[in-house]
Amino acid sequence: MKISVINGPNLNLLGTREPQIYGTKSLEEINKIIQNYFPNISFSFFQSNVEGEIINQLQASSSTYDGIIINPAGYSYTSISIADTIASIKVPVIEVHLSNIYAREEFRSKSITANKCKGIISGFGYYSYILAVFAIIHLNSMESVQA
Repeated sequence: MKISVINGPNLNLLGTREPQIYGTKSLEEINKIIQNYFPNISFSFFQSNVEGEIINQLQASSSTYDGIIINPAGYSYTSISIADTIASIKVPVIEVHLSNIYAREEFRSKSITANKCKGIISGFGYYSYILAVFAIIHLNSMESVQA
């Protein structure tokens, strides 16, 4: 199985940016935890602060991976283009957030990208990514049963 993990703006600052909200682990540490938790899965990790680069990565991943995990970060609330790209993808896309976006500022509870995803996992810190991998595994196994 192959899973693409795509992270949006400012997630390169994890570990130092508002650790009381986002935790103390860096993005590189989170990526290592994911890989170590699932040694039999091939992961691609990508992070960009640029909307167009995230769209390009989503499009490239849609034909070569069994699932996509995306943390659009601030683009969750502003990017119709990312939402449109997610809507065009046939493999499962799971949106993740480290913090509970529903327990924060009101604008964060209205993710325009989430309604194009298969599901959203929010509020479990780095473990949100682990739960998303389990979701993709489950969704792919359900698909093979139905085929």
